[in-house]
Amino acid sequence: MAVRVLGIDPGLTRCGVGVVDVEGNRSARLVDVTVLRSAPDLPLEQRLLLLAEGLEDMLDRHRPQFIAIERVFAQHNVRTVMGTAQISGVALLLAAKRGLPVTLHTPSEVKAAITGYGAADKKQVGTMVARILGLTEIPQPADAADALALAICHAWRTGASGGTLPTVTSVKAAVVRPGALTPAQKAWRDAERKSVPAVSVVPRSLKR
Repeated sequence: MAVRVLGIDPGLTRCGVGVVDVEGNRSARLVDVTVLRSAPDLPLEQRLLLLAEGLEDMLDRHRPQFIAIERVFAQHNVRTVMGTAQISGVALLLAAKRGLPVTLHTPSEVKAAITGYGAADKKQVGTMVARILGLTEIPQPADAADALALAICHAWRTGASGGTLPTVTSVKAAVVRPGALTPAQKAWRDAERKSVPAVSVVPRSLKR
């Protein structure tokens, strides 16, 4: 039975939103994808309102079962990370109002899930997203492809759709047995080791 996941690549100027249906055999189908935008010269509250309305529209029209959001990291550009955190907070609030479970995934987790390599570049991720979804072109701009990658990653990584990608627990258990890791598990382990979040939009105690 397919599960529907809505992925969000948060950003104040451009916010990617992608919806996919993923089957138990890990095959995925594109439902919808868009990039919500807000003009930098608008007051902050108006920008957040515009993006919130766009997110609500996607949530109401497609009724996903799960929400996946890219985890916020500290960057040298404080203004950028603040905007990302602000729209992530809006998305978390909207999901909570609808009783939808939310999972935050780091960029390395998404890359490892989609390409098997936690340090893949955006072109590699976009190419794999297009291949997985059977698209003739890479979704543009990159925010759109990233949102779809988040949604696919969530279904595969959590096993929500019956996917078989190893979980963190299974990888840690396999580490104690020399030679027990498959190439996919090794990529997963390496991505986990590199994914040390500097800024989280939810307390650790609230994460599922």
